[in-house]
Amino acid sequence: MTDLMTPDAPARDAAPAPVLPPLRIGRHVIESPVVLAPMAGITNRAFRRLCREYGNEGTALGGASGATSLYVSEMITSRALVERTPESMRLIEHDPEENPRSIQLYSVDPATARAAARMLVTEDRTDHIDLNFGCPVPKVTRKGGGSALPWKKDLFRRIVSAVVEEGARRDIPVTVKMRKGIDDTHLTFLDAGLAAEQEGVAAIALHGRTASQAYSGQADWQAIRLLKETITSVPVLGNGDIWSAEDALRMVAETGCDGVVVGRGCLGRPWLFTDLAAAFAGASTRVTPSLGEVADTLRTHAAYLTDFYGEEERACRDIRKHIAWYLKGFPAGSTIRNSLALVDSLAALDRLLATLDRDAPWPGEAAEGQRGRAGSSRTVALPDRWLESRELSEEHERTIAEAELSVSGG
Repeated sequence: MTDLMTPDAPARDAAPAPVLPPLRIGRHVIESPVVLAPMAGITNRAFRRLCREYGNEGTALGGASGATSLYVSEMITSRALVERTPESMRLIEHDPEENPRSIQLYSVDPATARAAARMLVTEDRTDHIDLNFGCPVPKVTRKGGGSALPWKKDLFRRIVSAVVEEGARRDIPVTVKMRKGIDDTHLTFLDAGLAAEQEGVAAIALHGRTASQAYSGQADWQAIRLLKETITSVPVLGNGDIWSAEDALRMVAETGCDGVVVGRGCLGRPWLFTDLAAAFAGASTRVTPSLGEVADTLRTHAAYLTDFYGEEERACRDIRKHIAWYLKGFPAGSTIRNSLALVDSLAALDRLLATLDRDAPWPGEAAEGQRGRAGSSRTVALPDRWLESRELSEEHERTIAEAELSVSGG
């Protein structure tokens, strides 16, 4: 991996003072209080490896030894995991160097969530389980999952309780990631946070947006502050609108959160974990790569994807969506960008990257700020009559009972 460290401040003789203490999630001590947010189609083993390598550079810069952040898998559907579909089994793979191994589960019923957690725990496939209660995607919320689920208070508690119980068999901590609620008139984060704390989770992460907002508008950091003031026994992590290390430091200052969860801010920019680790260790140095260094990182990412998929063509199809994020703000014309978005082999990728101006410097503000699609506010797709009550309907209870029979083989 190319060393992208470009000092923006003179070195200090004395070791800097850390901004936050290490993040404790159950038995795990995360020296840099930063978590890579699970992102579908993004945070696979290849991308996690890249982020981990850069995060290690940042902790070394800050004076820590061997410290790193927590890098979570993309969301795994519990049902697919219980059925051991080939893709779900691929998604739970970890590099030998990943420690702790972290997997995010999604489920809409406690029986399937329990079965998936039991598989991960008894087969020694993970060291940490995160539960997804934040996904705003219609195909998820329409089934009552993701950010729609905490509205049903008992169902939320039952799923969390089941997974925590399974994790306890081998001292595997369980965390939850959630949003403020379905929309501004159906907020759930305080009730859900308290329930999760009572059921024994090791940490709670809050994205300061509702499901209705998706990724639009501005994240409500004051909701994170309120949750932090409410939850007293486990760490509270903040998520939303962290595009730089300075944003992360500001979130901590404004909310008092115990750490940050970073998602879209690291798209095409895995060296953000260098910046974050250094910043939380008290160092002021930031990474400002040239276009040549960015191209080398993109090429490394493609190589890691090839190893992950076991085939070059699929890796190249995957890397295409990262092109615009990597090149944001740099002087690369539409022709080369369009050609890179159609690349089908590593050889073709090499030829195209060779045409870039490797000496082009970091473009500064043009490369900063929001990454990924923000979208717009919308009406959340929900199961029929979902909002009429915070309790489960008889019909939904029957569906959950059927799921339990299915999982148990009854």
